[in-house]
Amino acid sequence: MTLNLDAIRNQFPALKRPAIFFDNPGGTQVAQHSLDRISKYLVETNANHEGAFATSIESDAVLHDAHQAMADFYNAASADEIIFGANMTTLTLHVSRSLSREWNAGDEIVVTRLDHDANVTPWVLAAQDRGCKVLWVDFDVEDGTLDMQSLERALERKPRFLAVGYASNALGTINPIERITRMAHEAGTTVYVDAVQYAPHSPIDVQKLDCDFLVSSSYKYFGPHEGILYGKYDLLEKLFAYKVRPATNKLPGKFETGTQNHEGIAGVLGTVEYFQWLGCEFGQSHAADLTKQGYAGRRLELTQGLMAVHDYEMNLSRALLEALQSVPGLHLYGLTDPNRLDERVATYSFRLKDIHPRTIAEKLAAENIFVWDGNYYALNVSERLGVEDSGGMLRVGAVHYNTLDEVERLRQALVKIAEE
Repeated sequence: MTLNLDAIRNQFPALKRPAIFFDNPGGTQVAQHSLDRISKYLVETNANHEGAFATSIESDAVLHDAHQAMADFYNAASADEIIFGANMTTLTLHVSRSLSREWNAGDEIVVTRLDHDANVTPWVLAAQDRGCKVLWVDFDVEDGTLDMQSLERALERKPRFLAVGYASNALGTINPIERITRMAHEAGTTVYVDAVQYAPHSPIDVQKLDCDFLVSSSYKYFGPHEGILYGKYDLLEKLFAYKVRPATNKLPGKFETGTQNHEGIAGVLGTVEYFQWLGCEFGQSHAADLTKQGYAGRRLELTQGLMAVHDYEMNLSRALLEALQSVPGLHLYGLTDPNRLDERVATYSFRLKDIHPRTIAEKLAAENIFVWDGNYYALNVSERLGVEDSGGMLRVGAVHYNTLDEVERLRQALVKIAEE
């Protein structure tokens, strides 16, 4: 069953604006399910945690449901393995302090030049504080893929820790996380995965990946500004938590310091419900195979929805690739082989002739086409590609509410800019 774009776009009030949103890698528009949950929380159950009165009890029930919903979204074994926070960056900075507490001077950790800086600098700073050595894994500048040989060499040194991205927010490259995790665990290395850029596009299964930690931000997949961390229960339970004294030592509250953004967490619950809706409406063709694999209930509906999204976005990504390649003078970075689209998400970065990326972004904005320019916090990528000092790159990213017509309008606008 194919997606009904009219029905889907009606789920996003922001899409009534006469604009084309290709700024999605930096943050998507919010689904109505999420907006409804936020409003309902603030109107009906707005209260602080663990009170004896009705609104507090009802608020806690919503927060519990949201933890369970994200456990299903990640396919975690327990809702106690789900930690909410302000965003991926804040959560990572927080947990880096706890994890690095167990590192010793002379230990080694591994980061990659393909990652968003939020999965690099927190670990580099922690390593500096603990007297640890940082090993860098490079990527292939020609196709934007992680240098697996470089990673193998780093893991041969038996490092304590590896931080790696599921998909590049700059080049769209999908890393083979299941393989990487297996390699790391054979070396006795803890694995922390940044799944922010991957989460809007395909299902996540932390039990299959076997990663130790995985984190994403729901504002990248149609929800509010919230970060959601998964950690294996045994690891979270033994980790020291930096928190104030009255805070609980029980998971998940052990790492959720202070009063959380309750309405935001409620909005995440609504976001999960939106993916369930997608699965029920458009993912039925996947139901039989997934049921045979043991999927059931909400996890089944979520996976159906994300698989339907993936199927549609493969065609959208192909159209976007062909459109960009047709623009005279446009240089595209990362994977450009149409036979390898399954190794990337629909996030593309490029330069157009000698035009400054900001100038292009402004010209596109004048046509109501919204895109990002610069380095998008993937500073190591832009430096490695040699474009950081000249404005970085222009980035466009499609999600399932985008259309083929929008891709064509982007192509025409870029051709016009190139001709000017």
